[in-house]
Amino acid sequence: MKRFITKELYKNDKKTYFTTTLLKWDKETNQRKMPWKGEKDPYKIWLSEIILQQTRVEQGWAYYEKFLKTFPTVQKLSKAKDEKVFKMWEGLGYYSRCKNLLTTARTITNKYKGNFPTKYEEIVGLKGVGPYTAAAIASFAYNLPYAVLDGNVMRVLSRYFGINIAVDTSEGKKRFQEIANDCMAADKAGLYNQSIMDFGATVCKPLQPICQECPLQKNCVAFNNDTISQLPYKEKKISKKERWFYFLVIDFNNKVYVRKRIEKDVWQNLFEYVSIEISSPEDVTSFLKSSLYKRVMGKQKGELIVISRWYKQQLSHQTIHGRFLTIKVKNPILSLTDFLLLNKRSVKKIPFPRLINSWHEDGNKDNVLF
Repeated sequence: MKRFITKELYKNDKKTYFTTTLLKWDKETNQRKMPWKGEKDPYKIWLSEIILQQTRVEQGWAYYEKFLKTFPTVQKLSKAKDEKVFKMWEGLGYYSRCKNLLTTARTITNKYKGNFPTKYEEIVGLKGVGPYTAAAIASFAYNLPYAVLDGNVMRVLSRYFGINIAVDTSEGKKRFQEIANDCMAADKAGLYNQSIMDFGATVCKPLQPICQECPLQKNCVAFNNDTISQLPYKEKKISKKERWFYFLVIDFNNKVYVRKRIEKDVWQNLFEYVSIEISSPEDVTSFLKSSLYKRVMGKQKGELIVISRWYKQQLSHQTIHGRFLTIKVKNPILSLTDFLLLNKRSVKKIPFPRLINSWHEDGNKDNVLF
C-alpha cells in the first residue's frame, strides 16, 4: 500500500490557507443551488442525505421534493405503509436505503418521541446512518464539529495535500478522516462541510477539474506536480459479474403472478414476476425446452403471447440482463405457491426494480395483456 508522503507540506499555514480560502470561495463564488442547502431541520437534512447516497443530485432533487410533500414530518413517514414508500422510491435503486429510511423514521418516532436526536453518538446509531451522514446532520442542523468525509472531500484533500494513501482502504479512510477533522473550521462546521463538498462537485471534479479557476491552485500539490489524474489513489479493483434472467409474465384469468423478493439478494423487498436465472444468455427455443422452465409450468403448455428484447440494469458490482415472456394459461400454476395473482390495477401500485419497470414502460407496449 502506498503511504502518506507529504509531512513537510502538511503544515498549519497550509491548512489555514485551505480552510479560509474554501470558506471565502463559498461566500463569494459558490453558485451551486440545492433545495436542502442551508437547511436546519434534521429530518429534511437526513432525508436528503439518504436519497443522495449513490444518487446524482439532479436525480435525487425531484425525489426529495416528492418525499417532503408526501411525508412532511418524520412521524408521517413512520406511519406510511412499506409498499407505498418503496413505490415512491422506484428508480433510485439500492433499496436497502429505503428499508433503512423506514426503520429509522419509526425509531425516531417511537424511541425519541418524534424528535430527531441531537447528539452525534445517537445520530450515528440510527439504522442506515453512517459517519458521513451523521456528520452532515450534526454539522448542518446543530453546527457540531464533525467533518464529513465522502468522495468529493477525499478527492479535494488528496490533491491539495498530495496524499497518495489509498482512499478505498480502512487505513486510508481513517487517515483522511483525521485530516478532514483537522482542517475543519470548528465554529463554522456546517458552512465548512458544505463548502468542501460543493468545491469537490463543481471545481475539483473527478474528470476535467477546473484548475485554472481554482483558488487553491498555488498551494495544490497535485497541480504543482502534475499528478491530478493520479489522485485520489485507489488500491482495489471492483470485480463485476453478469447475471441472466427470464421473467415469465404468466396470465391466468387476466391476472398475473407476482411475488415479493425476500432473499438477501438484489431487489430485496421489491416485487417481480416469475423469474428463472440461467447461467448464460440462451435463446427462447432452448429455454422453453429446459428443465428450469418445465419445473415451473408443470404439465401446462401455455400460450406464448409476446417475447421481449433483452433488458439490462447496471448495479455497482453486477450487470443484470432480463428477458420477458408473456404466457397465457388456462389453469393455475400449482408450483407458484408463494406468488400472488394480481390484476393490472394492483400491479401498478406495487414497487418493482428498474429493469422490470423499463419493460413496463417500453418493452410491453405491444403486449396484449398490458
